[in-house]
Amino acid sequence: MTPVSGFSDSLFSDLSPVADGDEAAAMPVPSRLPSYIVDHRTRLRARFTEGGAAAMPDYELLELVLFRAIPRQDVKPLARRLLDTFGDFNRVITATPARLQMVKGAGPTVVLELKLVEAAAQRMMRARVIQKPLLSSWDALLDYCHTTMAHRETEQFRVLFLDRKNVLIADEEQGKGTVDHVPVYPREVVKRALELNASALILVHNHPSGDPTPSEADLSMTRQVQDACAALGLTLHDHLIIGKSRELSFRAQGYL
Repeated sequence: MTPVSGFSDSLFSDLSPVADGDEAAAMPVPSRLPSYIVDHRTRLRARFTEGGAAAMPDYELLELVLFRAIPRQDVKPLARRLLDTFGDFNRVITATPARLQMVKGAGPTVVLELKLVEAAAQRMMRARVIQKPLLSSWDALLDYCHTTMAHRETEQFRVLFLDRKNVLIADEEQGKGTVDHVPVYPREVVKRALELNASALILVHNHPSGDPTPSEADLSMTRQVQDACAALGLTLHDHLIIGKSRELSFRAQGYL
């Protein structure tokens, strides 16, 4: 079986080298935490151990993640700043390193910890679709797409390449764009399919606005890719647009 390719880990591409110690402290860091901070951390860890993530609001779950990056300071103010800036836990985790480091206190160590959480989530979702027939693992595919794309602040266009048995052989990012546009070149898409000896493909891109309704540009580009596929004997199974809480399938909506 052809090994899966294209799952590139690009989460750390613009992350600065990690400095030693806690994040840019404005004052000397005490060698021991004050008792109220120790007690707070103990309570949060106990609540998570007993009730899991469902028992905790976003800011407390984020605090738990930050405990590892900042072991000797109160992380509640930073957790609040991150949530005020990005909106919710998912958007904090998926924000770019450059955007994260614009938040006071979110230095390289914090960013690394957040990106590790994102990478772990994506790796777990990816494991459910690797080397499996995607048409019979559709829910797992949607979960993977939402995990990797739903909370991005700019558009991303990906192509899933399948073999003759509809097994995923590659998942590749074909382009990044702005908040409402990503350049797509149909010739490059089908050229890559031929290079991989793929028989079918699924297009996927996100709408940072949260609304997966296709634009005229989305419809036109999909028709161009479909025509190029048909000319070369390739099958375009679907084009998925990922919104914040739901997705749109071109096949299900009759666009394909």
